[in-house]
Amino acid sequence: MTTRHYDVVVLGTGPAGEGAAMSAAKAGKKVAVIEASSQVGGSCTHLGTIPSKALRHAVKEIIAFNTNPMFRDIGEPRWFSFPKVLDRANKVIDKQVMGRTEYYARNRIDIYFGRGKFKDANTIEVNTYEKGPELLVAKKVVIATGSRPYRPANIDFSHPRIYCSDTILSLSHTPRSLIIYGAGVIGCEYASIFCGLGVRVELINPAKKLLSFLDDEITDALSYHLRDGGVLIRHNETYDSVETTERGVVMHMASGKKLRADALLFCNGRSGNTDNLGLESINLDVNSRGQLAVNDTYQTQVENVYAAGDVIGWPSLASAAYDQGRAAAANMFGAPGGEFISEVPTGIYTIPEISSVGKTEAELTAEKVPYEVGRAFFKNTARAQITGEAVGMLKILFHRESLELLGIHCFGDQASEIVHIGQAIMKQPGKQNTLKYFLNTTFNYPTMAEAYRVAALNGFNRVF
Repeated sequence: MTTRHYDVVVLGTGPAGEGAAMSAAKAGKKVAVIEASSQVGGSCTHLGTIPSKALRHAVKEIIAFNTNPMFRDIGEPRWFSFPKVLDRANKVIDKQVMGRTEYYARNRIDIYFGRGKFKDANTIEVNTYEKGPELLVAKKVVIATGSRPYRPANIDFSHPRIYCSDTILSLSHTPRSLIIYGAGVIGCEYASIFCGLGVRVELINPAKKLLSFLDDEITDALSYHLRDGGVLIRHNETYDSVETTERGVVMHMASGKKLRADALLFCNGRSGNTDNLGLESINLDVNSRGQLAVNDTYQTQVENVYAAGDVIGWPSLASAAYDQGRAAAANMFGAPGGEFISEVPTGIYTIPEISSVGKTEAELTAEKVPYEVGRAFFKNTARAQITGEAVGMLKILFHRESLELLGIHCFGDQASEIVHIGQAIMKQPGKQNTLKYFLNTTFNYPTMAEAYRVAALNGFNRVF
């Protein structure tokens, strides 16, 4: 068995693993990464962020075509199958894999395709798919193995009509009806995708409202537009059991209801990919969901072992995972840029999409902060009228006295892009974080960014 020595070994090539590996390599360290699948990119590229967002974009284009009167001169509305739409996602995945593979080669990072397991805190055995077992000895190790959908034991996920958010990407037909159990970010996104394809969707939410971490007004807007698209939302419902037949599934609810559909998509939580890593050999513990605890430097309870990304839990976002990986690499060697990631924008790719950063109205009210609200409705902006994307709004929360920006909340087309303008101002030091920036800045016209000026004027007029 060959033994190879490195400064850093990274387990996983998703956003967190990539961020850690690239940062360590650019700092002059000898780096290796271990990837359990046959291609780099992790679940983000192959099973999560990239395919689901590519799917969502394709469905959004279909909706636009089918609802735009101008296209009726070309022909009647068209129906597209789920597998046909999925083809677009696969093309994007191929491009992502190619680009990321080039990054590793350019930075001279060794890639081992296989499963890694700790022998001790500095030694990892990799059972590579091509060359068999090899030993990697490292001064530092980063665990960035990501997460997978939580799959309760009392549901038969081997049945061809039961899916999780990973296996739904292998769906070979378009069901007429679908139960989605779990109304978190993933559940709401897939509810938008499938209802956009004309599938009858029932969205089962074990909680009392959708995405309770969002501002209430944004949550209400999402609920309205999902229902307007034909999604039936059931709150405060939990399941007892799932019955399967050749033709469909029956979900028996704790409330006594029986829900029937052609298929079930279960997406209620995720588990860290920490089993089979040999963590017991280095006395590294995980919680009930397989997640690792870290300190503010992303160091685990084992001194030379760090962790980042979904495997440590919150916020479980690709954007944050990449920054967490970079921070972990910086902290290993005392380099700058090792700050703990504590505030990240939320991007939710429903149709329409949602993005927010900072405090919600409920949080500011609970903290007794004197705030005011500025709103801009997209239907009143020229760019939205031109593009036909008139659904949505931008909401700015700011301090009544200092005019400091406290929260940005956006619902509608390009929300995940629009929010970064407000985020940039919120991050400015001292008095430079002010609502007046939007009052005193000339925006291109017509643009969606102009909504900031409209919302700022709306809010400013409430104060003065």
